[in-house]
Amino acid sequence: MAEIVYMPKLSDTMTEGVVASWIKNVGDTVKNGEIIAEIETDKATMEFESFYDGVLLYIGVETGKAAPVNEILAIIGNKDEDISALINASPAPIITSNEKIEVPAPTPAPKAEPVIAAPAKAAVIIPQNTSTDRIFASPLAKKLAMEKGIDISFVAGTGENGRIVKRDVDHYVPYNGQQQAPKGNYVGIESFVDEPISQMRKTIAKRLAESKFTAPHFYLTMDIDMDVAIQTRKSLSALEVKVSYNDFVVKAVALALKKHPNVNSSWLGDVIRRNQHVHIGVAVAVEDGLLVPVIRFADGKSLSEISSEVKDLAGKAKTKKLQPSDWEGNTFTISNLGMFGIESFTAIVNPPDSCILAIGGIKEIPVVKNGQVVPGNVMKVTLSCDHRVVDGATGSAFLLTFKEYMENTIALLLYK
Repeated sequence: MAEIVYMPKLSDTMTEGVVASWIKNVGDTVKNGEIIAEIETDKATMEFESFYDGVLLYIGVETGKAAPVNEILAIIGNKDEDISALINASPAPIITSNEKIEVPAPTPAPKAEPVIAAPAKAAVIIPQNTSTDRIFASPLAKKLAMEKGIDISFVAGTGENGRIVKRDVDHYVPYNGQQQAPKGNYVGIESFVDEPISQMRKTIAKRLAESKFTAPHFYLTMDIDMDVAIQTRKSLSALEVKVSYNDFVVKAVALALKKHPNVNSSWLGDVIRRNQHVHIGVAVAVEDGLLVPVIRFADGKSLSEISSEVKDLAGKAKTKKLQPSDWEGNTFTISNLGMFGIESFTAIVNPPDSCILAIGGIKEIPVVKNGQVVPGNVMKVTLSCDHRVVDGATGSAFLLTFKEYMENTIALLLYK
């Protein structure tokens, strides 16, 4: 008996998936547990296993196309089995091996072409359509252009996706060879490319917009003296122990959260959850956006363990190898842009956390120590707080404890 395979929900935030590739083709034999496709979610590309034995009779989503969760993905059954009833009761199909079924292909959307203004002479720009395809214009625009004797291929379109519409023809002024050229020799060409939005970017936009406009944010900024941290790192490096300043931050945050559990909390609508465990999310920039793998029970791990785990998870994030267990369950998030030369910034709270700590770069500036102005190394940090959970005094107390750990990093070595 044929079985429908639906687009799976592979993450807590996934609403649709993209088929990155089909491992099996229509007509191939499939066994339970075999990989049949790779699905791109909002966070990673994951292998998808079959739950059935049989033959792949039907593919409902082409490679590179998106489909919502629970949309028909494929049908697996016996060879030559009639699956027309299953297909007719499902969304528009794409590929089938059953010759009895005739499915009209969906009408493709008009292709969006770059809009280019190409120069005709040394310094005079004439908009023109450089596409070798048919001219993308409304019927009324074509008719009007014909009546006015205008070559519509020279008209720049301002409609959706660069479509030429009536107003473009109405305002078109042909080049007469006598227009005054602008001064200078440089001639520019206007162009653009519309890039499809990835699943990851869609989810980032949705979740951060919800956070920003739902959670009332406030921000607390503090300077951290990094002289001791710099010396500690040099001493560890001499012993061939490789840790980063961000590893210090993760450990210091974890220990500070144990002393300030109210910051290690989540707003759940009807209740505030006070987490007794510490799972630190570390934001990692990837090609399509931002992923937040999680260091679990960070308060109980050594600096070396944290360093190794952060590197491993960052590598998985960049190659889209993260699994749901790698990114779920954070109770607090750290976002570090110091390596990009950013002095300070404010970050948007990462739900369900109530706080996120933004880390800037270390900057050498004059500081006052023991009444003397001396060179110092300072790092600015900004704590973004959800005011529904964390008050100003609570957030400030947490930052002070974090500052104590960061300015006495030797103490971090005493904890495991």
